[in-house]
Amino acid sequence: MNKSVAQAVEERLVQVSAGSVTLEGNLSLPKESRAIVLFAHGSGSSRHSPRNRYVARLLNEAKLATLLVDLLTLDEEVIDARTAKLRFDIELLAERLVAATDWLAKFPDTQQFRIGYFGASTGAAAALVAAAVRLDVVRAVVSRGGRPDLAGTALMHVRAPTLLIVGGDDVQVIELNRAALAQLRCEKQLVTVPGATHLFEEPGALDEVARLASPPSCLGARHAITPIGQSERQVRSPRFGSHG
Repeated sequence: MNKSVAQAVEERLVQVSAGSVTLEGNLSLPKESRAIVLFAHGSGSSRHSPRNRYVARLLNEAKLATLLVDLLTLDEEVIDARTAKLRFDIELLAERLVAATDWLAKFPDTQQFRIGYFGASTGAAAALVAAAVRLDVVRAVVSRGGRPDLAGTALMHVRAPTLLIVGGDDVQVIELNRAALAQLRCEKQLVTVPGATHLFEEPGALDEVARLASPPSCLGARHAITPIGQSERQVRSPRFGSHG
């Protein structure tokens, strides 16, 4: 992120009420932002995920606000680290995401913002389930290396334009995303990024993800997502380079 943009972004630690628990999150509000991306982290991750934080910074450069929130409490993270079960509790993760969505709709600084989801791994399934619950609130869903197939029957109820981004070398996950794509009844697209693996660790791969997830590809531009019937493509010229 260039220095001038970094200085223009206000980041704060927030606490989000989710039923009987309180979740911690990092809220970034670039000047002139009118939309916010709520991140749903993936398996064994948290709001401190370096990959999600990198994408969030790039979205901030595009004047999108971001909220990276822990969907599990500290005690739950300890349990999950031992059992690896809570990360696959899609219903629980979706409930927490819905709570964070409701919090954004009430928070004074974000209550007028359009809301979109960015989910990774199992967080993508939670994002789609939550989008099927908050039909009139969620404007777009983006999945990075996600498991949208785990959203089950909720896929048929999602209305928000949905973009599934998968690494071109992540063969098994591509097939899982294709299966989920077939069940979606909204505007949808599956994009594969050549040379990228599951975690998009290759130089420049996350830059391509952020480019795909930024306006006009995401919030407030429904026409940018390919209509049903033309719903899969490969990025022709991925902008792979240094993360800087």
